Amino acid sequence: MTNGATSALTAFQGSGSAISQTLEAARSKVEERFLEGGTVLLSVMDVLNRLLSSLDNITKALDAGENGDAGAELRATVKSLSDLPTAEKSRREALSSLAETGYSLRRHVSDMQETMRYLRTFAVTVKITGAGLAEFAGFAQEILERIYSGTDEVNRFAERIAELEKEVKLALTFGADVSRSYADTVPAVASALDGDARKIAEHRQTLSAIARDVGAVARGVQSKVASTLSALQIGDITRQRIEHVQSTFTLLDEFLDGEEGRGLNADARARLQNVIQHLTAAQMNEMCRDFHRDSQNVVKTIASFGHDTQEIMRLRDQMSGGGQGNFIRALESSVSAAHEIVKQVDAVTLKADQVSQSTRDTTAKLLEAIGNIKAVKTDIHYMALNTNLRCSRLGEAGKSINVVTAELRIFAGKLDDSADAIVNGLPSLEEAAGRVAPSSETTSGGLAENLTTAVADIRTAADTMEAELKILSEHGREVAGKINLLIGTLDFQKDLGDVLAGCADALEDAAGAEIADISDLAEAIAPLDRRIFKLYTMVQERNVHRDIIAAVEETAVAEPEPASAASSDEDLFEDALF
Repeated sequence: MTNGATSALTAFQGSGSAISQTLEAARSKVEERFLEGGTVLLSVMDVLNRLLSSLDNITKALDAGENGDAGAELRATVKSLSDLPTAEKSRREALSSLAETGYSLRRHVSDMQETMRYLRTFAVTVKITGAGLAEFAGFAQEILERIYSGTDEVNRFAERIAELEKEVKLALTFGADVSRSYADTVPAVASALDGDARKIAEHRQTLSAIARDVGAVARGVQSKVASTLSALQIGDITRQRIEHVQSTFTLLDEFLDGEEGRGLNADARARLQNVIQHLTAAQMNEMCRDFHRDSQNVVKTIASFGHDTQEIMRLRDQMSGGGQGNFIRALESSVSAAHEIVKQVDAVTLKADQVSQSTRDTTAKLLEAIGNIKAVKTDIHYMALNTNLRCSRLGEAGKSINVVTAELRIFAGKLDDSADAIVNGLPSLEEAAGRVAPSSETTSGGLAENLTTAVADIRTAADTMEAELKILSEHGREVAGKINLLIGTLDFQKDLGDVLAGCADALEDAAGAEIADISDLAEAIAPLDRRIFKLYTMVQERNVHRDIIAAVEETAVAEPEPASAASSDEDLFEDALF
């Protein structure tokens, strides 16, 4: 070995050791930084998933509040309140009709009471007139007792009619006050309730729209994060290419220490080393260009996260500052006023129910009482007829009694006429009672219960919404923090680009300006050439190799290429990023 060749080899080994250390430091740093970047990206993806989950919960809560039973119950209650003045007017008309029907029945009852007084008078006259006749004494007492019994029935009948009239009069008086109250307060209260419910519905629609916007931005960031995760392959590719450069030096050392290398003289060894230096320098320069381009694309994509994060935070602030609590307080104020009216509704409804039921009960009792009165009339009629027959057999002695009993039969017939008139009037009484009952299907207390339930459901939905918005706000802040950390962490060019460029510069300095001619060594170095060529997994590496070492053996060229060689690294990155 000549002195010049030995000096060149010594210089190469010295610089090669330093370059190997630099390359190893760069490889470790690439691996560490990209692993750290992937971890941060995964944490961003995790918090984005939680943000989207919170948005889904908000959307469900909004949908439930808008389309659920609470809104329907509140609207139904508002409608019922709005219908109250009309319903009360119909009820008062029914009560007036009931009062008129009761009054007409009372006139017939008065007629029956008057008839019963005449009957008692005639019965006493029969008793006095027949005092001297033994066979009439018992009969006169019996007919008098039957008339007294009938009088009691008629009086009880009159009492029931009087009670009914009293209840109807009280209901009419009470209803007049309530009717005036309805006219003064119901429209305003119903309007306030309706307005508050509408504001809440509009607010929910606004929140739904903002939630959709937040979701769209968050899903866009999610897609970008997924693309960036895929694009982080540049870290693994760069690490592999550094390892290929390191392995190239290792293969060179093994070749020179082996049987093939020992067959080369010092000049041939120096020229081979020079070509390998140029080859590794070219590989590093190509790798630096690819790394710079692809890492810039990644950083550009990550930088766009900042705008997306600001948009998420802006929309989050809009959702959080919507004043849901103010709407609920306004609704509860309207509901308090509505409850006062509802109490009156309950009282009127209860009174109407009582009057209606009392009227039905009275009607049934009146029918029973009329039956008893008719039975009394029939008994009196036949008893008087029997008396007439007996008087006919007595001749002159029975004439006076005969006249009185004939009057009994006449007035008993009048009792029958009054009873028939009452029977004919009872259906009208029952019909009027049916119209006094509430016209709606709402039972007593139903309006108050519906209103309370509706407001409780709306309050629950509002509480759920506030809780979900708080969670959304926390996730929004976390997303912003993670993305800011990500932007600072994944600025690859700042540190790694400089390190890789330094390695390329050191290899270029070691290689020098000229590439040595090794065409005469093609056959001798073919084994080394093949081993180095087999290291490559990327098209760029093979192209650089062919540009530097033109004398590649056919076997090396024919080596099977991995599937990844089907597309360039640049195409891979562009697909991943965009």
